[in-house]
Amino acid sequence: MTILKGTAFILAAMLFTAPGTAGADTATPVPKPGIGSIQRLTAFPSVHVPPRDVDVWLPPGYSDKKKYAVLYMQDGQMLFDAGITWNKQEWRADETAARLMAEGKVRPFIIVGIHNGGPRRHVEYFPQKPFEALPQDFRSQLLGMNRNPQQVLFDGAVDSDAYLKFVAEELKPYIDSHFSVATGPEHTAVMGSSMGGLISMYAISEYPQVFGAAACVSTHWPGIFTVDNNPIPQAFFDYMRTALPDPATHRMYFDYGTATLDALYPPLQDRADAVLRERGYTEANGKTRRFEGAEHSEQAWAARLDIPLQFLFPPD
Repeated sequence: MTILKGTAFILAAMLFTAPGTAGADTATPVPKPGIGSIQRLTAFPSVHVPPRDVDVWLPPGYSDKKKYAVLYMQDGQMLFDAGITWNKQEWRADETAARLMAEGKVRPFIIVGIHNGGPRRHVEYFPQKPFEALPQDFRSQLLGMNRNPQQVLFDGAVDSDAYLKFVAEELKPYIDSHFSVATGPEHTAVMGSSMGGLISMYAISEYPQVFGAAACVSTHWPGIFTVDNNPIPQAFFDYMRTALPDPATHRMYFDYGTATLDALYPPLQDRADAVLRERGYTEANGKTRRFEGAEHSEQAWAARLDIPLQFLFPPD
């Protein structure tokens, strides 16, 4: 297999690693949103995965007298406050969501920002069933790969099925019972970028009774840093071919840029789009957007966040 080399590899490694550098066991300050308010669920417990912080953003005027849709977002520590993130970037999820609500372009929703597992990010975000469909010798090779000279890429066995059980069976019931939200899949969406895009695709496929829509931003189809002779993307597409939810009741959004790590994605996203069409998704419920020149960063994702949010939560 061919691996990105030299400066290109270093750049890809930095970008690919970035969202996972803040560990679940490292105390992080509560974000200070630019608008709305945040309730921190500190070290939210789970029988499936290690505890982690969860930040629940409530829009301005949040009221128990009405029901809100819910957006579950991966890499929750990167969403609201650049002052506390490792790279001083953020999604600006609070500002964009509040603006769209004020303009009547989306229906009201809250955001549940789930902090990633730090060193466990890769094992929790890599879709487990496609991983297990890979040849055994290739899986063993992957599990021995390093993220950088000081850190392995896979910090243990792939465990994304357990992560999704935590989200769907532990966290969501808590949110449903403690906040004024509508609970059905038509009111519940999941979203993430890079590896977070992969786990969001996997979440709606494994739990279609929970999630009615997913937004997968700069989806990291390679799974690792390999650009040639890599069977991982095909394993994802084979999985999607049989597991994607019913397009009559579910909606899928994908996008990608063309710079830095995103430069790997255009031909792979074309193959993913072909699977969507095979499964009966149309432009109305299976949208993909290309952003020329956009890089693989929170800054780039923030610049276009209004587009997936309007897809996920159109006005009633």
